[in-house]
Amino acid sequence: MSKVNNTTQDPFYFILTGIPGFEAFHIWISIPFCCFYTISIMGNTTILAVIHTEPSLHQPMYLFLSMLALTDLGLTLTTLPTVMQLLWFNIQKITFEACFAQFFFLHGFSFMESSVLLAMSFDRYVAICRPLHYASILTSKVIGRIGVAIICRCVLAVLPPLFLLKCLPFCQSHLLSHSYCLHQDMMQLVCADIRVNSWYGFALGLLIIVLDPLLIVLSYALILRSILGTATWADRLRALNNCLSHFLAVLVLYVSMVSLSMTHCSAKHAAPLVHVVIANIYLLAPPVMNPIIYSVKTKQIRQGIFHLLFHRKLR
Repeated sequence: MSKVNNTTQDPFYFILTGIPGFEAFHIWISIPFCCFYTISIMGNTTILAVIHTEPSLHQPMYLFLSMLALTDLGLTLTTLPTVMQLLWFNIQKITFEACFAQFFFLHGFSFMESSVLLAMSFDRYVAICRPLHYASILTSKVIGRIGVAIICRCVLAVLPPLFLLKCLPFCQSHLLSHSYCLHQDMMQLVCADIRVNSWYGFALGLLIIVLDPLLIVLSYALILRSILGTATWADRLRALNNCLSHFLAVLVLYVSMVSLSMTHCSAKHAAPLVHVVIANIYLLAPPVMNPIIYSVKTKQIRQGIFHLLFHRKLR
């Protein structure tokens, strides 16, 4: 603890925190973290490689899936350096510039995940409710524009709170409660009026945590209405199975996102370990679970992985 106390006076650094109460076991705790990061990197890279090498997967659904895999990869690589260097080497310092850069990419990729899942729900709606117009509606040009719109939306959402926070003075203690730079965590160290930041964060939360899921629910309501009008149960089950992977990915993201928001808003006096565990679930669950979900539940991805692995071995 003396190391932290000596460095909290340095105005050019934030101090990251590992797992509260388990500092002596960081080297052992790093093993599951290392496994999770490896699964995320290998899983999402494999999905990208499969979609890239299989011409039959150059379709809107899989192009959106490649966007999701890229987002998950970005989210993983954003937190990996600070988390692993803290657990392995007990390096707790991070410069202000590096912390704000991590803040930008962490929240940017997190919001991007929500936006991509929203775009994927639109893809499923068109595929099931407007199958005859699917190819004409979701052309390569339209998908490219959706991708650019997602990037612009996330950048414009994250930049204002970043600049607002960077303009504010920080207290003498720069000790963060996580092993990466979260907006909610950094705001607690500000020695000034943060009402503008809080209201903006609240509005952003409404946009991401409320509006996106509502639009996804609306798309599923329209899909269900269309499915119930089909002739046979086999058609209904086939249509529902096409949406299952996306539905599970939506659950993984929003359950962890809502849990983190509720923890910061309603459980401020909870044990620090609770905040750390929820925050790590929020950041690790989607990148780890999404490639597993899509590999298990999507036949074309499974076949692509099999072809990629064994075709190379035969060569």
